Amino acid sequence: MTVEPISAGGGPALAPVLAASGIRKSYGAIHALHGVDFEVAPGEVVALVGDNGAGKSTLIKALSGVERPDEGAIAVAGESVDLSGPGASAALGVATVYQDLALCDNLDVVQNLFLGRERKHARTRFLDETAMEHEAISLLQALSVRLRDLRAEVRALSGGQRQAVAIARALIGDPKVVLLDEPTAALGVAQTHEVLELIHRLRAKGLGVVLVSHNLADVFSVSDRITVLRLGRRAATFAVNECTREAVVAAITGVEGGLPPREGRR
Repeated sequence: MTVEPISAGGGPALAPVLAASGIRKSYGAIHALHGVDFEVAPGEVVALVGDNGAGKSTLIKALSGVERPDEGAIAVAGESVDLSGPGASAALGVATVYQDLALCDNLDVVQNLFLGRERKHARTRFLDETAMEHEAISLLQALSVRLRDLRAEVRALSGGQRQAVAIARALIGDPKVVLLDEPTAALGVAQTHEVLELIHRLRAKGLGVVLVSHNLADVFSVSDRITVLRLGRRAATFAVNECTREAVVAAITGVEGGLPPREGRR
Protein backbone atom coordinates (compact mmCIF):
# COMPACT_ATOMS: atom_id res chain seq x y z
CA MET A 1 0.00 0.00 0.00
CA THR A 2 1.43 3.39 -1.03
CA VAL A 3 0.25 6.50 0.80
CA GLU A 4 0.98 10.05 -0.29
CA PRO A 5 2.14 12.81 2.11
CA ILE A 6 -0.63 15.19 3.07
CA SER A 7 -0.58 18.82 4.12
CA ALA A 8 -2.94 20.35 6.66
CA GLY A 9 -3.70 24.04 6.44
CA GLY A 10 -0.86 24.80 4.06
CA GLY A 11 1.81 23.31 6.38
CA PRO A 12 4.55 20.89 5.41
CA ALA A 13 3.47 17.57 3.97
CA LEU A 14 3.57 14.72 6.48
CA ALA A 15 3.24 10.99 5.93
CA PRO A 16 -0.15 9.76 7.20
CA VAL A 17 -0.06 8.11 10.60
CA LEU A 18 -3.20 6.17 9.61
CA ALA A 19 -4.32 5.57 6.04
CA ALA A 20 -6.98 3.46 4.38
CA SER A 21 -7.16 2.72 0.67
CA GLY A 22 -10.00 1.23 -1.35
CA ILE A 23 -12.02 0.08 1.68
CA ARG A 24 -15.10 -1.89 0.71
CA LYS A 25 -17.58 -3.45 3.09
CA SER A 26 -20.93 -5.10 2.49
CA TYR A 27 -23.49 -6.63 4.79
CA GLY A 28 -25.35 -9.02 2.55
CA ALA A 29 -27.00 -6.93 -0.15
CA ILE A 30 -26.19 -3.68 1.67
CA HIS A 31 -23.02 -2.00 0.39
CA ALA A 32 -21.80 0.17 3.26
CA LEU A 33 -18.48 1.31 1.77
CA HIS A 34 -17.46 1.55 -1.88
CA GLY A 35 -13.68 1.81 -2.20
CA VAL A 36 -13.17 4.56 0.39
CA ASP A 37 -9.78 6.25 0.89
CA PHE A 38 -9.02 8.04 4.14
CA GLU A 39 -5.92 9.41 5.88
CA VAL A 40 -4.83 11.43 8.90
CA ALA A 41 -1.35 12.84 9.63
CA PRO A 42 0.42 13.26 12.98
CA GLY A 43 -0.74 16.40 14.78
CA GLU A 44 -3.81 16.71 12.56
CA VAL A 45 -7.53 16.58 13.29
CA VAL A 46 -9.60 15.16 10.44
CA ALA A 47 -13.37 15.28 10.81
CA LEU A 48 -15.43 12.51 9.25
CA VAL A 49 -18.93 13.74 8.43
CA GLY A 50 -21.99 12.58 6.51
CA ASP A 51 -25.66 11.75 6.91
CA ASN A 52 -26.84 8.66 8.75
CA GLY A 53 -26.03 5.66 6.60
CA ALA A 54 -23.14 7.41 4.83
CA GLY A 55 -20.66 4.80 6.07
CA LYS A 56 -18.93 6.67 8.91
CA SER A 57 -19.49 4.01 11.55
CA THR A 58 -18.46 1.22 9.18
CA LEU A 59 -15.22 3.00 8.32
CA ILE A 60 -14.43 3.61 12.00
CA LYS A 61 -15.09 -0.07 12.72
CA ALA A 62 -12.66 -1.02 9.95
CA LEU A 63 -9.98 1.36 11.23
CA SER A 64 -10.41 0.19 14.83
CA GLY A 65 -10.31 -3.52 13.97
CA VAL A 66 -13.91 -4.20 14.94
CA GLU A 67 -14.88 -5.14 11.36
CA ARG A 68 -12.67 -6.59 8.65
CA PRO A 69 -13.15 -4.85 5.30
CA ASP A 70 -14.03 -7.05 2.34
CA GLU A 71 -11.41 -5.28 0.24
CA GLY A 72 -8.80 -2.58 0.70
CA ALA A 73 -5.71 -1.91 2.75
CA ILE A 74 -4.90 -0.10 6.00
CA ALA A 75 -1.50 1.30 6.97
CA VAL A 76 -0.28 2.60 10.33
CA ALA A 77 2.82 4.85 10.26
CA GLY A 78 3.39 3.83 6.66
CA GLU A 79 3.33 0.07 7.29
CA SER A 80 0.53 -2.11 5.92
CA VAL A 81 -1.23 -3.87 8.79
CA ASP A 82 -3.80 -6.60 9.33
CA LEU A 83 -6.26 -5.43 11.96
CA SER A 84 -7.56 -8.77 13.20
CA GLY A 85 -9.47 -7.19 16.08
CA PRO A 86 -9.66 -4.20 18.43
CA GLY A 87 -6.73 -5.56 20.45
CA ALA A 88 -4.52 -5.70 17.36
CA SER A 89 -5.54 -2.17 16.42
CA ALA A 90 -4.77 -0.83 19.90
CA ALA A 91 -1.41 -2.64 19.95
CA LEU A 92 -0.48 -0.88 16.70
CA GLY A 93 -1.28 2.53 18.17
CA VAL A 94 -4.89 3.11 17.10
CA ALA A 95 -7.07 4.04 20.09
CA THR A 96 -10.85 4.35 19.80
CA VAL A 97 -13.32 6.18 22.05
CA TYR A 98 -16.86 5.13 21.16
CA GLN A 99 -19.93 7.24 21.71
CA ASP A 100 -21.14 5.11 24.62
CA LEU A 101 -17.68 5.59 26.27
CA ALA A 102 -17.78 2.05 27.78
CA LEU A 103 -17.18 3.37 31.29
CA CYS A 104 -18.23 1.52 34.44
CA ASP A 105 -20.43 3.89 36.46
CA ASN A 106 -19.88 2.02 39.74
CA LEU A 107 -16.07 2.26 39.52
CA ASP A 108 -13.97 5.31 40.32
CA VAL A 109 -11.83 7.27 37.85
CA VAL A 110 -8.60 5.37 38.56
CA GLN A 111 -10.34 2.00 38.30
CA ASN A 112 -11.87 2.98 34.97
CA LEU A 113 -8.56 4.23 33.57
CA PHE A 114 -6.78 0.97 34.34
CA LEU A 115 -9.62 -1.51 33.94
CA GLY A 116 -8.06 -4.60 32.35
CA ARG A 117 -4.60 -3.00 32.58
CA GLU A 118 -4.17 -2.84 36.34
CA ARG A 119 -0.70 -2.15 37.74
CA LYS A 120 0.57 -4.74 40.24
CA HIS A 121 3.40 -4.97 42.73
CA ALA A 122 6.26 -6.96 41.22
CA ARG A 123 6.66 -9.22 44.23
CA THR A 124 3.22 -9.64 45.74
CA ARG A 125 1.20 -9.28 42.50
CA PHE A 126 -1.38 -7.32 44.50
CA LEU A 127 -2.81 -4.19 42.88
CA ASP A 128 -0.49 -1.21 43.14
CA GLU A 129 -3.08 1.46 43.89
CA THR A 130 -0.45 4.12 44.57
CA ALA A 131 1.25 3.62 41.21
CA MET A 132 -2.07 3.77 39.39
CA GLU A 133 -3.09 6.96 41.18
CA HIS A 134 0.23 8.65 40.38
CA GLU A 135 0.02 7.59 36.74
CA ALA A 136 -3.59 8.78 36.54
CA ILE A 137 -2.62 12.19 37.97
CA SER A 138 0.24 12.56 35.47
CA LEU A 139 -1.94 11.55 32.53
CA LEU A 140 -4.80 13.88 33.41
CA GLN A 141 -2.44 16.77 34.16
CA ALA A 142 -0.78 16.31 30.75
CA LEU A 143 -4.21 16.76 29.20
CA SER A 144 -5.08 19.69 31.52
CA VAL A 145 -8.05 17.71 32.83
CA ARG A 146 -9.06 18.78 36.33
CA LEU A 147 -11.06 16.38 38.48
CA ARG A 148 -11.78 17.06 42.12
CA ASP A 149 -11.54 13.44 43.27
CA LEU A 150 -9.96 10.58 41.32
CA ARG A 151 -11.69 8.16 43.66
CA ALA A 152 -15.16 9.48 42.84
CA GLU A 153 -17.41 7.06 41.02
CA VAL A 154 -17.72 7.89 37.34
CA ARG A 155 -21.49 8.12 37.71
CA ALA A 156 -20.96 11.36 39.67
CA LEU A 157 -19.02 13.10 36.87
CA SER A 158 -20.39 15.51 34.31
CA GLY A 159 -20.71 14.48 30.67
CA GLY A 160 -17.59 16.41 29.72
CA GLN A 161 -15.61 14.87 32.56
CA ARG A 162 -16.73 11.38 31.58
CA GLN A 163 -15.61 12.03 28.01
CA ALA A 164 -12.25 13.25 29.32
CA VAL A 165 -11.80 10.06 31.35
CA ALA A 166 -12.62 7.92 28.32
CA ILE A 167 -10.11 9.82 26.18
CA ALA A 168 -7.45 9.64 28.90
CA ARG A 169 -7.97 5.88 29.15
CA ALA A 170 -7.45 5.58 25.39
CA LEU A 171 -4.07 7.31 25.74
CA ILE A 172 -2.65 4.66 28.07
CA GLY A 173 -0.20 2.80 25.88
CA ASP A 174 0.92 5.87 23.88
CA PRO A 175 -1.24 5.55 20.74
CA LYS A 176 -0.36 7.25 17.46
CA VAL A 177 -3.92 8.14 16.52
CA VAL A 178 -7.22 8.51 18.39
CA LEU A 179 -10.63 7.86 16.83
CA LEU A 180 -13.41 9.84 18.53
CA ASP A 181 -17.00 8.85 17.78
CA GLU A 182 -19.39 11.76 18.41
CA PRO A 183 -17.50 12.99 21.51
CA THR A 184 -19.74 16.05 22.04
CA ALA A 185 -23.11 14.37 21.46
CA ALA A 186 -25.66 15.29 24.15
CA LEU A 187 -23.23 17.64 25.94
CA GLY A 188 -24.04 21.17 27.03
CA VAL A 189 -22.18 24.23 25.77
CA ALA A 190 -19.61 24.35 28.59
CA GLN A 191 -18.96 20.59 28.46
CA THR A 192 -18.62 20.69 24.68
CA HIS A 193 -16.02 23.44 25.01
CA GLU A 194 -14.04 21.28 27.46
CA VAL A 195 -13.99 18.36 25.05
CA LEU A 196 -13.00 20.50 22.07
CA GLU A 197 -10.15 21.99 24.09
CA LEU A 198 -9.05 18.45 24.91
CA ILE A 199 -9.01 17.61 21.19
CA HIS A 200 -6.78 20.65 20.61
CA ARG A 201 -4.40 19.28 23.24
CA LEU A 202 -4.34 15.86 21.60
CA ARG A 203 -3.30 17.55 18.36
CA ALA A 204 -0.62 19.54 20.21
CA LYS A 205 0.81 16.28 21.54
CA GLY A 206 1.37 15.18 17.93
CA LEU A 207 -1.43 12.63 17.77
CA GLY A 208 -3.54 12.09 14.71
CA VAL A 209 -7.20 12.60 15.63
CA VAL A 210 -10.23 11.39 13.70
CA LEU A 211 -13.40 13.16 14.78
CA VAL A 212 -16.77 11.71 13.80
CA SER A 213 -19.44 14.35 14.32
CA HIS A 214 -22.77 15.66 13.06
CA ASN A 215 -22.10 19.06 14.62
CA LEU A 216 -20.49 21.25 11.95
CA ALA A 217 -19.84 24.05 14.43
CA ASP A 218 -17.64 21.68 16.43
CA VAL A 219 -16.04 20.35 13.25
CA PHE A 220 -15.06 23.80 12.00
CA SER A 221 -13.78 24.91 15.40
CA VAL A 222 -11.30 22.07 15.88
CA SER A 223 -10.54 20.31 12.57
CA ASP A 224 -7.78 20.80 10.01
CA ARG A 225 -9.52 18.86 7.27
CA ILE A 226 -13.03 17.50 6.72
CA THR A 227 -13.74 14.29 4.83
CA VAL A 228 -17.32 13.83 3.66
CA LEU A 229 -18.84 10.40 3.12
CA ARG A 230 -22.01 10.07 1.10
CA LEU A 231 -23.76 6.78 0.33
CA GLY A 232 -20.63 4.83 1.23
CA ARG A 233 -18.26 6.86 -0.93
CA ARG A 234 -15.78 9.63 -0.19
CA ALA A 235 -17.55 12.62 -1.67
CA ALA A 236 -14.92 15.26 -0.87
CA THR A 237 -12.14 16.30 1.47
CA PHE A 238 -11.77 19.99 2.37
CA ALA A 239 -9.12 22.02 4.14
CA VAL A 240 -11.08 23.85 6.83
CA ASN A 241 -9.39 27.18 6.14
CA GLU A 242 -10.33 26.96 2.45
CA CYS A 243 -14.00 26.00 2.57
CA THR A 244 -17.36 27.13 3.89
CA ARG A 245 -20.02 25.36 5.89
CA GLU A 246 -22.31 25.59 2.85
CA ALA A 247 -19.75 23.71 0.77
CA VAL A 248 -19.58 20.88 3.30
CA VAL A 249 -23.39 20.68 3.52
CA ALA A 250 -23.54 20.54 -0.28
CA ALA A 251 -21.12 17.61 -0.32
CA ILE A 252 -23.07 15.82 2.43
CA THR A 253 -26.39 16.19 0.59
CA GLY A 254 -25.03 15.73 -2.92
CA VAL A 255 -26.17 19.16 -4.08
CA GLU A 256 -23.36 20.52 -6.25
CA GLY A 257 -24.42 24.14 -6.04
CA GLY A 258 -22.28 25.89 -3.44
CA LEU A 259 -19.27 23.61 -3.71
CA PRO A 260 -15.92 25.38 -4.10
CA PRO A 261 -13.94 25.05 -7.32
CA ARG A 262 -12.69 21.53 -7.98
CA GLU A 263 -9.08 22.46 -7.18
CA GLY A 264 -10.24 23.19 -3.61
CA ARG A 265 -11.29 19.56 -3.16
CA ARG A 266 -9.34 16.34 -2.90
